Amino acid sequence: MDRTNPVIFFDLDGTLTDPQTGIVGSIRYALDKLGLNAPQDDDLTWCIGPPLLESLSQIVGKELAPLALKHYRDRFSDIGWQENHVYPGIPEVLRQLTDADAQLYVATSKPLVFAERIVKHFDLDRYFLRIFGSQLDGTLSHKAELLRFALDEIMPKETAVMIGDRMHDVVGAKSNQMRSIGVTYGYGSREELENAGADRLIDAPEELLSALCESAAKNRFNE
Repeated sequence: MDRTNPVIFFDLDGTLTDPQTGIVGSIRYALDKLGLNAPQDDDLTWCIGPPLLESLSQIVGKELAPLALKHYRDRFSDIGWQENHVYPGIPEVLRQLTDADAQLYVATSKPLVFAERIVKHFDLDRYFLRIFGSQLDGTLSHKAELLRFALDEIMPKETAVMIGDRMHDVVGAKSNQMRSIGVTYGYGSREELENAGADRLIDAPEELLSALCESAAKNRFNE
């Protein structure tokens, strides 16, 4: 890459880290507190990525969703956020991008207070200039709104790229005239990402560098 300082946004859950144990465990805890039977773990992975209140509304209904979210956060803020791990290869990719003078940011629908804690816990904060996340009241929980806020804050001179594992990342990028790279190692299927209009798909973190270089011709990313 050249010295145009490419601007790259990374989703957190399902892109930088695998949060399944903590998120699913906290959802199951919330449902148990409400006296409801929880689906199997694999039947709750669809909740990873979208705004959580909306996902909980689909499970318990709109009226109970706020209380379910409270119970969820009771557990998640205690231990759930630590039940997580960084995908193999991610630290090295971030290091190489930083060495190439890329400007790296996190853009996640997860509340900022948790996102900052997780990124710091895994020692990834050294690579990111700033973390953008939602507020506990749900503000900025939709990726399109979040990315618009982030772009307004940093005012990038170059076209930015969004990297994420769910359709919300791709749709959010498109609504802000950004290119997107979908990662299939997370929680969104290849079909989901393709249907959303991802510009490029990758199957492993190691493919990110070449994918970003392929975006160079259209976004003035150059090797």
